[in-house]
Amino acid sequence: MSPSSLKISQSATDAEAAAIAAAVQRFGGDTAVALPAAEEGISPWLKAAMVEGVSAKDSFGPGDPGDLV
Repeated sequence: MSPSSLKISQSATDAEAAAIAAAVQRFGGDTAVALPAAEEGISPWLKAAMVEGVSAKDSFGPGDPGDLV
């Protein structure tokens, strides 16, 4: 049944409308996709970038790599 084919033949009271709204909200909360747990520590990508940066400076030897320019 598509939402466009749904027909409501009578109106709801204020209490019924509130109960429907609460049920829809609860259903949304119960069926929502859970967010993944936040990882603690340094991400593997950040760790690799930091290692690459340190090893790149080590390959120049003593002195500042900026002196070569």
